[in-house]
Amino acid sequence: MNSENVKKITNQAIEQLITALNQGRSETLTQYLAAIGRFHRYSLRNVMLIASQKPAATHVAGFHAWHKLGRFVKKGEKGILILAPIVRRKNDAQEQEESVESSTTIGFRPAYVFDISQTDGQELPTIGRVNGDPREYRELLGKFVAEQGIALEYSEDIAPARGTSAGGKITLLPEQAPAEEFATLTHELAHEMMHRDERRSSTSKRSRETEAEAVAFAVCHAIGLDTGSASQDYIQLYEGDAKLLTASLEYIQKTASHILNAIGAEQASVPIA
Repeated sequence: MNSENVKKITNQAIEQLITALNQGRSETLTQYLAAIGRFHRYSLRNVMLIASQKPAATHVAGFHAWHKLGRFVKKGEKGILILAPIVRRKNDAQEQEESVESSTTIGFRPAYVFDISQTDGQELPTIGRVNGDPREYRELLGKFVAEQGIALEYSEDIAPARGTSAGGKITLLPEQAPAEEFATLTHELAHEMMHRDERRSSTSKRSRETEAEAVAFAVCHAIGLDTGSASQDYIQLYEGDAKLLTASLEYIQKTASHILNAIGAEQASVPIA
């Protein structure tokens, strides 16, 4: 596959992604956002309390919150103690006079939450997944990563993230499906290639995540993986959109093409339209 054909495949993939982003949030993403909205953000004090009682906790919620998500606390499970605020609503006169929030915290009380591992029931909604068989391209991608002087490691500690990059090191969550691991590794490699120089200071987190996921989408598309709504969902999770993607098109094309050429994408079975 010559450079023109690689560029054509990349452009087709990005056009497809732009169309999907313009259509708005997928049903999968809508369900996911509704679910995670039931998980409260905890204060540092409560985070430390949770970690001291159940270090492996990933998703915690109260008994009734789990019930609304279609999950139920297992019999005999011991709750995780946190401190919940005691809130007093202000009367109308106070609100008009102070023009501030309509409630105030007057103290704290003990409350209990449960980790997802302490519950049974419906699976939590997740954003789209990548499916298929990356075949020999996973090994070739790993080889290319090593040739760039980037260390590749695996760790459970990064959960719930599937991958992270830290300037010369990529860490992946173990035991991902082959297609998911390929997509995650491509995403993190894109960060290493695009966002570890002086350009990083002129880009936002939103734009960097959009760019990296667009590169992953194009590469996965080129080798025949089924991305479904995965990239669309990921980009919109970071509030990225088609306008932002289009503005970065040159960087995305260049990076995706570089990776495709490096892993020998001339062997890919995706037809050129």
